[in-house]
Parts: sequence; structure tokens; C-alpha cells
Amino acid sequence: MLAGRVAFITGAGDGIGAGIARVFAAHGARVVVAEINAETGQQVADSLNGRGVFIPTDVADRNSVVAGVTSTIDTFGRLDILVNNAWGGGGIGRVERKTPEAVQAGLNVGFLGPLWAMNAAHPVMKANGWGRVINLCSLNGVNAHMGTLEYNSAKEALRAASRTAAREWAGSGITVNVICPAAKSAAFRRVMAQNPELEAAADASNPMGRMGDPDEDIAPVALFLASDASRYLTGNTLFVDGGSHINGSAWAPDLGE
Repeated sequence: MLAGRVAFITGAGDGIGAGIARVFAAHGARVVVAEINAETGQQVADSLNGRGVFIPTDVADRNSVVAGVTSTIDTFGRLDILVNNAWGGGGIGRVERKTPEAVQAGLNVGFLGPLWAMNAAHPVMKANGWGRVINLCSLNGVNAHMGTLEYNSAKEALRAASRTAAREWAGSGITVNVICPAAKSAAFRRVMAQNPELEAAADASNPMGRMGDPDEDIAPVALFLASDASRYLTGNTLFVDGGSHINGSAWAPDLGE
């Protein structure tokens, strides 16, 4: 399904990114695990049966992002699929208590990093007349979840940028689509570790009664978007969420006064 394709996946050392890396490799792609954590990034790359390469990448650093994309093109002579998945964490707190540093950090990782990667990948995709950009966004922004201002804002900015790029790049054979997942990702686990009472509430509020699995529920949709089967689909947001987007989220953290 992806034979001969080369994919660059940010944040692929864990969670949804790792799940996508495994599925892409299983379907014939060469996968660049672009990850800030050298230990987990190398572990995932080594697990891909010779189809994975680890490139240290800090998506909050433009030079690092561009270098990672450039290294991929230099190594393989092409870059067909870009998956912007990485997120660097962030705490839960009220809007008025968010520091400028926290907000800027969120925008760097969740919006500017993906934008830098998209622009670095664009020339080679345009030259080849084929490209797939898959941006991982979030129901947090769509549903305006409490406590995560910087995350919500960055992901909604990325959704808007994705639609703009999809319109501008459609004539070049490049599609740009968004997945808003509801899954027990690495970021989800970090938040729930700080707020354990929310995990059961998150499961209970999902129409299907559970949060998704990165490998079995989210990665197959990314595989579709990365394939020729999705060639007539661009500028869309796919809510891969068990139906969570239908009525919004019923759970909320206690943010205090």
C-alpha cells in the first residue's frame, strides 16, 4: 500500500506517532522516526524490521525541524508523507494563569513546528507531483476543553493552516488533512497521570465507552490518508474519536478559582 514511499513522522517515539510508524512500515514505507527523546526514538526505529531510521528532532526548534526534513530527503532522495504528531506536554490551568512562555511553547510545538516541516517538505513533494500531509490536531480545540489553552490554540491554528495549505497545494498533487483523535496517546497519559480522576470520566463520556487505541484505531486512518486511496480527499478533518465530537465533552478538570 505504501511501497516505495518515505514518511517523516514527528513524535514517533511513543503513542499515536509510534502506532502510525508501525503501520506505515508494515505496509511498505520507509519511516523516519523524528523524535526528541533519543532512547524511545531509536527503540521505535529499531522495531520497524529494517524500515525505520531515527533522526533526533525538536519540533520547537525551526533549525532542527528543517534539518530533519532535509536529512530525510538527502538520505532517501524523496519525502512522500509528512505526519505532524509531536506534542511537548503542558500543564492544566486557567486561561488567566497561563504564562506567556507556556503559550509560546505550545504554539512552537503544536503550530509553528508543523508549519516549518510542511514548508520544508513542500518543494520535493511538488517536484514529484505527489505528497501527503497528515496533521494531528485535537478535540480539545474543537470542543474548547478547559485547562489547556496553549494546546487548544495551537491545534486549531494548525487546522486552519492545514485547510489553507490544502487549497493552495491541491494543484500540485499534495493533499493536506487533519486527524482529531480520541486515544490514549502519550500526551493523554501525561495529563491523566496528573489528574487520574479524569481518565474514567473520559472513557465514560465517549459514545463507544472507551478512548481509542493508537495502533488499532488511529493509525489505520492515517494509513488511508497516506495512500493513493485518499487522492481526492483534502482539507478535511477526520474525527477519529468514537463519536466524541458529536455532542462535545462532558468531563472537565477542577481548575479552582
